[in-house]
Amino acid sequence: MCGIFGYVNFLVDKSRGEIVDNLIEGLSRLEYRGYDSAGIAVDGDKKGDTFIVKKVGKVNALKQEIIDQKLERSTLFDCHVGIAHTRWATHGQPMTVNCHPHRSDVNNEFVVVHNGIITNYRALKTLLESKGMRFESETDSECIAKLFKHIYDTNLKAGLEVDLNELTKQVLFELEGSYGLLVKSTRYPGEVCATRKGSPLLVGVKTNRKLKVDFVDVEFPEHDAPSSNNTSGLADGSSNLGLMPVAQGDNLRTSQSRAFLADDGMPMPVEFFLSSDPASVIQHTKKVLFLEDDDIAHIYDGELHIHRAKKSSAGEATTRSIQTLEMELNEIMKGPYKHFMQKEIFEQPDSTFNTMRGRIDFKDSKINLGGIKGWLPTIRRCRRIIMIACGTSYHSCLATRSIFEELTEIPVSVELASDFLDRKSPVFRDDTCVFVSQSGETADSILALQYCLERGALTVGIVNSVGSSISRQTHCGVHINAGPEIGVASTKAYTSQYIALVMFALSLSNDSISRSPRHKEIIDGLQKIPEQIKTVLQLEDKIKQLCDDHLNSQKSLLLLGRGYQFATALEGALKIKEISYMHSEGVLAGELKHGVLALVDKDLPIIAFATKDSLFPKTMSAIEQVIARDGRPIIICNEGEKVIGMEEKTMAILEVPLTVDCLQGLLNVIPLQLMSYWLAVNRGIDVDFPRNLAKSVTVE
Repeated sequence: MCGIFGYVNFLVDKSRGEIVDNLIEGLSRLEYRGYDSAGIAVDGDKKGDTFIVKKVGKVNALKQEIIDQKLERSTLFDCHVGIAHTRWATHGQPMTVNCHPHRSDVNNEFVVVHNGIITNYRALKTLLESKGMRFESETDSECIAKLFKHIYDTNLKAGLEVDLNELTKQVLFELEGSYGLLVKSTRYPGEVCATRKGSPLLVGVKTNRKLKVDFVDVEFPEHDAPSSNNTSGLADGSSNLGLMPVAQGDNLRTSQSRAFLADDGMPMPVEFFLSSDPASVIQHTKKVLFLEDDDIAHIYDGELHIHRAKKSSAGEATTRSIQTLEMELNEIMKGPYKHFMQKEIFEQPDSTFNTMRGRIDFKDSKINLGGIKGWLPTIRRCRRIIMIACGTSYHSCLATRSIFEELTEIPVSVELASDFLDRKSPVFRDDTCVFVSQSGETADSILALQYCLERGALTVGIVNSVGSSISRQTHCGVHINAGPEIGVASTKAYTSQYIALVMFALSLSNDSISRSPRHKEIIDGLQKIPEQIKTVLQLEDKIKQLCDDHLNSQKSLLLLGRGYQFATALEGALKIKEISYMHSEGVLAGELKHGVLALVDKDLPIIAFATKDSLFPKTMSAIEQVIARDGRPIIICNEGEKVIGMEEKTMAILEVPLTVDCLQGLLNVIPLQLMSYWLAVNRGIDVDFPRNLAKSVTVE
């Protein structure tokens, strides 16, 4: 949801204008995540000054506000920390006072940007107000900045010297909830601390010299929590705010990061980019380090140090690798398309091929998923498979549940992550829990993952984002390789998740001789899918005309599907409602007689899936019932399939190629993606930024 971006330069001369441009450009790459306001914080002209500029609205509005404030652009810095943020409101309406960055006091002594939700902020706010602090906003995030100052001042009064990393640890000890957090301070010029818990954060590294090693050592604390010596003087019991005694001069600045150790012993010119999404750093560098929960990245003097906010546990990794992103800048550009969503719809022939590339031997009909290969024997022995996801990812699970059960004969349940957590559903050691997420950072799915891990279940991740929380925390998994998806409405990620799950089901049953013919049928079908999607995309003009002639003025829409196509109906309805703001509902065709028929009349548009499979006669029966009640459905059927006697009674017929029953949903969903897109465009809606929604739902 919210977006974080930070920029640090060391021994690399940059003017304030260049620094501001870097921050603004970084925020613009995060716009797709959803936001309602933006802001930046940069160093002032005098030592100890910090400028904060924030504005409600788009990043362009912030850019204009910076121009209007006549911020001096020519001032040169060889060491500087700038932080920036796009906010998606959770506490307090979109207003300038609620925008990030938030400050500790009128002198901007500590400035923070924050993603996530601090669940105990009310108690912290009450306590800090009792200490004389005055709050300016309605947000939970402001209490973090105030907390930094309070704990710093308390240390100072007690004669304790702490570095920014140690101070951050003491602040984190008091926070409950989720956070991705950057803090800069006039007390620690040229330094920044970044930390996360349940909200993604990464560090990009750019230097002209080769790093000595491709990892950063993790430095663990000697204590797991602040001691009971309460130097804060807060004896009211509302918060501990206990501080760990640190002797003067006893800090962690004696170590040197091996990755940034120059051969000649001289400091290395370097730039660091901190972000909640790799899409905002790819134009600067492909070298990135993904932070884990409870990591504290402390950047100073051209070095990156990783500290842990808590004591190490058995088996915990002692390094964080610096990875090379395979993403290209042109992948996050619109190219000739008007919107990212349109681009991603038309990328599906390539994205579906990339999901299968190197994983399917079409000649010998074999599947090789390296990320789960070693775990297949264990999964085959499991008692049940639980698929857990949200939104579109949930629909991809529904779409493939039948083929899992058919091929593996293992019971499969599909769960919405939020409901799964609410029910505290029983999970056992012999269960396999499959987590599907485009971003790999969905808050409810991550909480459900932790719940399953605590109960000893085997966990599998099906994600698009390399280095995401779900990809790192699951035992094994599959990257869907769909490429960056910028549009809020997921399109190519859905079809790639669908294919990845089908390949997973095929892998689980590849030792069955009796199922070999079915395997070959499905694999042959997968081979044809990219070209068949190209054929379906040629329906765009017809779908646009259908929207113009019949659907633009409508307020509601029903979608009927059965069997494999029920998930397609749900996914199509979701696309239409989230992008065009038109009420739409996916209905199981078998349930038509149990209440839904009451809605049918000559005015209600109904889309029905009548593609060939074992349930085709039953689906046709449902369509006939709709027509008998003056309904004029839009029928999606296979090419050359005559819907006998219904041509004149339908609003339109859209023909798609025929494929294997379990794959037909991959083709049937494309017309609905195009329909949702053109309904939104015709209504003048910003397709890539639908109101109230965000790409990555990183808060509960």
